[in-house]
Amino acid sequence: MRSRLIESRLTPNAISLTGFTLNLAAAGLVVGRLFFLAGVAFIVGSVMDTLDGRYSRMSGKGTQFGAFLDSTLDRLEEGIVLTAVGAYFASRHDQVAVAAVVAAVLGSLMVSYTRARAEALGVACKVGLATRPVRVVILSAGLVFAKGASLGHFELLAPAVYVLAALTVLTTLQRIAHVRKQLRAAAGPV
Repeated sequence: MRSRLIESRLTPNAISLTGFTLNLAAAGLVVGRLFFLAGVAFIVGSVMDTLDGRYSRMSGKGTQFGAFLDSTLDRLEEGIVLTAVGAYFASRHDQVAVAAVVAAVLGSLMVSYTRARAEALGVACKVGLATRPVRVVILSAGLVFAKGASLGHFELLAPAVYVLAALTVLTTLQRIAHVRKQLRAAAGPV
């Protein structure tokens, strides 16, 4: 089965675009207040995002553009779903939750940016709590257990956004400190 999949015409870019489409659907479902389904679409779309890189390496079908597309779509997907969540909170006049969504979006972008910039400087930078898989789990739990999701009597969407905002800011700071330490060590004694 695995060799058939690798020999097929399936490309890593097709997997990336499928994940993107599922995340667009998740955002639409958030707007429609179908939180449980949004959570499922977000989870499946995010799983596709992890599979595209693995499939690229296993199949040998990866390209530099594909790696660029994958990273770009990952940032867009998270931002699009969080934007829909922010619109939901705005419709409820929950300004604190809206501000937390903005902080979570900015923090998520900074977590990715600090890693990319560090790697451009030759410093490995996978440190910190709010890696992409952790952010996906937190937001997925928030969506699946949102008010009206019909899965228990929980309301975890706002708490999930608050946790995301805090952890992404913390992770950005962790990465800044890590890169500073690594660059100082590489420079040697002054």
